[in-house]
Order: sequence, then C-alpha cells, then structure tokens
Amino acid sequence: MTTQQAPATRSAYPVYSRNIVQRLLVNRESAVIALLVIVYVYSLVNVEFFDGPLTTYNLFKEYAPILLMALPMTLIIITGEIDLSVSSTLGVCAAACGVMVKDHGLSMPTAIVLTLLLGIVLGAVNGFLVAYVGLPSLAVTIGTLALYRGLAEGLIQTDRIAEFPASWQDWPTERIGDTNIPNIMVPVVVLAVVFGLLLHFTSFGRGIYEIGLSSETAHFSGVNVARTKFLLFIMSGFVAALAGIYVLLRSDSVATDTGVGFELKVIASVLLGGVSIFGGRGALHGVIAGVLLIAVLNSALQLSNQGSEIIQIIIGLLLVVSVIASSFLPRVRELLPRRAMASGPSKAPNSGDESRKARQ
Repeated sequence: MTTQQAPATRSAYPVYSRNIVQRLLVNRESAVIALLVIVYVYSLVNVEFFDGPLTTYNLFKEYAPILLMALPMTLIIITGEIDLSVSSTLGVCAAACGVMVKDHGLSMPTAIVLTLLLGIVLGAVNGFLVAYVGLPSLAVTIGTLALYRGLAEGLIQTDRIAEFPASWQDWPTERIGDTNIPNIMVPVVVLAVVFGLLLHFTSFGRGIYEIGLSSETAHFSGVNVARTKFLLFIMSGFVAALAGIYVLLRSDSVATDTGVGFELKVIASVLLGGVSIFGGRGALHGVIAGVLLIAVLNSALQLSNQGSEIIQIIIGLLLVVSVIASSFLPRVRELLPRRAMASGPSKAPNSGDESRKARQ
C-alpha cells in the first residue's frame, strides 16, 4: 500500500511560526511604514516640505480619493482578483452627479444618493461577470474601464461641467477645527476602520484570505466564494462613487478625463503596502502607509519642480518592485529553513565522530 504525500499549500497564517517581535516588525508592512517615516522626516528637515499646515492639508485633500478606493481594492486583490475600472467608475459617477444637478435640477442630496446607487450598480456589473459568470477580473475590468469612461464622455458631451452649490463644495475641503486636516478625512477614517475590522476581525475577512490562497479549498471550507467576490466589487463601486462625488465637490467641476490614471496609483499603493498580487496576503495598515508614501513622494517631486513623467516613472518602478518582492521574498523564507534542515544532519555525525575519537 502506497501513500501519496499531499502537496504543500500556503497557509493563511504563516507568520505565527515566528515570535511576536518578528511578526510585528519583520514584514513588508513595517518596512513601508518605516520608509514613510524616513521620507517624512527627511522632507521635514532637509527640504522643508511640511513647512506649514497648508501643505499637509493639500496632501490629505489631494490623496483622499486614492485612499478611499485603496480600501476595497485591498480586499479584492487579497482574493486574487483586481478592479482596473475604479477610475472610470469614479469618472462616470462624478459626471452623472454633475448632470443631475446642473442639467436636471436635482438637489445635491438627491443627486448624491442616486450617484452612490449608480456606483453600486456599476460595481455589481463587474462582480456578476467575475463571480457568477466566471470571467477573469482583469479582462472584465479592462472592458468596463473603457465602457464606463465612454459613458462619462457621453453624459458630459462637453469639456467640463462646473459651478455647483457653494455650501456643498466647501464642506469636504474645510479644516477640522484648528487642525490642518480636511473634513473628507472623517469618512476616510471611518471607512478605514470599517474595512480594517471587516478584513482582520471577522469570518468574512478570513474567508477573503482563504479565497486568495485557494478558491477551491475555501469553497469546501464553507466560504461562499461567488457571493464574497460579488460583494467586494459592489463595495469597490460604492467607494469609487463616493470618491467621485468628493472630486466633483473639491474641484467644483467634472470633465471627461476626471479620475484618469487613478487606478495606477491605487493599485501601486496596495501592492506597495504589502498585499500580494497573487492573493492570500496583505494588511490594511500597510496599504494606508503605501498610499501616504506615494502621496509624500508625489508632493515632494512636484515641489522640486519635477515633471509629471518623473512621477509616473517612480510610481511605475514602485509597482514593479512590489510585484517582484511579493514573489521573491516568500521563496527566500522557504529556502532558509530548508538550508537549516539540510545542514543539521550533516553536523551530527561529525560531532559523534569527534566524541568517539576522544574516547579512543
């Protein structure tokens, strides 16, 4: 009778083989946070980057939509999927909100509610095609990226829609009390806490990790794989719609190119923050640090009079390095214990031979 050895599978909790100090400090998330602190301190001391509250305020105001969309994107990529249509969802939702207010005379609260519902519908389209039809998320969201951008252009039909109610456009960008933090960070923090609790402290979040490790294993473990992915794409559409409303109010305008290129920054931030492009690994605090790191680098380069092409090159390099690291580092961790085990038995006979020689 022969027995077959089960193939090695990745574990959702491999870090628990290490002590608590290693688990907390020796990981990609801590490395990104440390790099963020170093860049911040260097900019503060040498470049006088944060020489006043206005600059920090602009940084949070500029990158709030990226931070918002990175939250559901983290969960989607951990399952092994991706959503490239977030920027187009943002654009078409912003365009729809602007058209409802300017062309159809709807009040801003009504337009906001309908825009959020539109975001849910657009996310549900992606989720249905990926989760229930079984199409690859890369192909689906590339298609909807173009589709939703075309819908935005069809809604606006001109270069720009502007001049929205001043009372609404002022609130997101006003400061919280005497601080240098804009009001938009209140919903950002609330959603970050919600997504963090959902991912790290619920059975739904554990199911997300299990899907990323193996969809088949997750299914036999009782995880509703299709429903989980469907809900995640709905969340992505809802948050992208919220980001679109914010961008519209912040700039007091919406154009056919609103949100173009945001998906690159969102995905780069998520991967830079320690989420594996292959799924099954990642933490939300690392993603938040990744967004802030890209925001600081982007702002520092802009203040150094660097062109937009330099910024795009650096973001692209960070994205490539993140993908390589997510594939290379786990292999290094696997090789080190193997070498230790391989060297262990070879030393034992030598020590025994020496002891026998000593007795003789």
